Amino acid sequence: MYFKGQKFFVAGMSVSGESSARFLLERGAEVYVYDDVISDKISSVMNELTLLGAHIVKVEDCETAALKCDVLVLSPGIPIDNALPVAFRKQGKAIIGEEELAANYLRATGVAVTGTNGKTTTVTMIDEVLKANGKNSIACGNCGNPLIKEVENLTFNDYAVIEISSFQLETLSNLRPHVAVVTNISEDHLNRHYNMENYIFLKSKILRNLKESEYAVLNYDDPIVREFAKNTRAKVIYFSMQQRVDGAYYENGGIYFNGEKYFDLMSMKLNGVHNVYNALACVAVAGILKLDKEKTGAAICAFQGVKHRVEKVREVNGVTYVDDSKGTNVDAALKAAQTMTSPTVILLGGKDKGDDYTPLFEGLGSTPVVHAVIYGENRFKMLNAAIKAGFVGFSMCSEFKTAVKVAQFTAKPGQCVLLSPASSSFDSFLNYEERGDAFREIVESINEVEK
Repeated sequence: MYFKGQKFFVAGMSVSGESSARFLLERGAEVYVYDDVISDKISSVMNELTLLGAHIVKVEDCETAALKCDVLVLSPGIPIDNALPVAFRKQGKAIIGEEELAANYLRATGVAVTGTNGKTTTVTMIDEVLKANGKNSIACGNCGNPLIKEVENLTFNDYAVIEISSFQLETLSNLRPHVAVVTNISEDHLNRHYNMENYIFLKSKILRNLKESEYAVLNYDDPIVREFAKNTRAKVIYFSMQQRVDGAYYENGGIYFNGEKYFDLMSMKLNGVHNVYNALACVAVAGILKLDKEKTGAAICAFQGVKHRVEKVREVNGVTYVDDSKGTNVDAALKAAQTMTSPTVILLGGKDKGDDYTPLFEGLGSTPVVHAVIYGENRFKMLNAAIKAGFVGFSMCSEFKTAVKVAQFTAKPGQCVLLSPASSSFDSFLNYEERGDAFREIVESINEVEK
């Protein structure tokens, strides 16, 4: 891509948009920056970029700037059917995302991970395993730094472990990782992708460019993911908890890769069936990359998880508080609830993503959840789903802080309060991290009752 002869319109000044703009400006490109939500932080970022030569685009000047520019670099937060990308498409101009921009300059061995749930844990676990094997590795993409921020720091001898969301896959065409992992697929983001067919298609795009010399690591136990094997030229390596497969599997209490035992399942610090699947995906990648079996097993067993994913915050007044703010869909919330070992009050709600919540409340009946505190923008939709499912142990309020307080006073000593909202955070927070941090702050402020 020739930078000095083209004009780039960077839409969305989140961390990926900012990083893309900086990357382009450093290479002499003419860059126009735009965001339709102007906060103090975004204003500060845009003003910094003007000092590097960027042009700030106001809302009323969008159409004119779109006519001037050759390439639209679209933030994953902006849908592909937004008026701005539609205008570029009508003019026959290129629309790319930050990861697409970075893919053109990636020299390191790429390990790309997508799926509905488990992406961040799997990416972080693979990164830890690579480091334990003495490799220079960076976890990036939808977790950590954007790929564009790391791409030129990585050489041919290094590894980029890249988390890729369905939003990013909308504008990703040229990435060709050496290993592509699909963890699982369940209903999510249907408010943006409209239906499951579109969502499944986007997830399958991660395999599009793989050649016979590359690898697709697929969850054999997920029928949707298993079908992806029919449409890839890559060598397919499966992972499964249900049967011995060509790849990684669970058998007789141990985790194996093609007949070689890596570790005993009881040695893992992480709990939950979903984390066993994450570990199996990681073992499959380690086997493909021919990493040391003992070092790999030790790193996986020592792994303690990622922030905001079934993370214990504090025990106070006999109640244990657990942060699973990353549980932003029905499947994730159910899996978090299944890991609980004590009677649990669960916090549910936020911004609706088009999910059907009836299976959530039906599934909670077979978990330790004894009460749900429903809150947020989608609380009435959740209420209707709870009633439809015959789930009667719930309270409802509007605000997040109030919901946490209700859960605090509802939970009894010996019980847990679990934040696993099954919804996005965007009704009240910038992201799930901010929501998790707010939960922690409220919990930390709870006073210990003197006995």
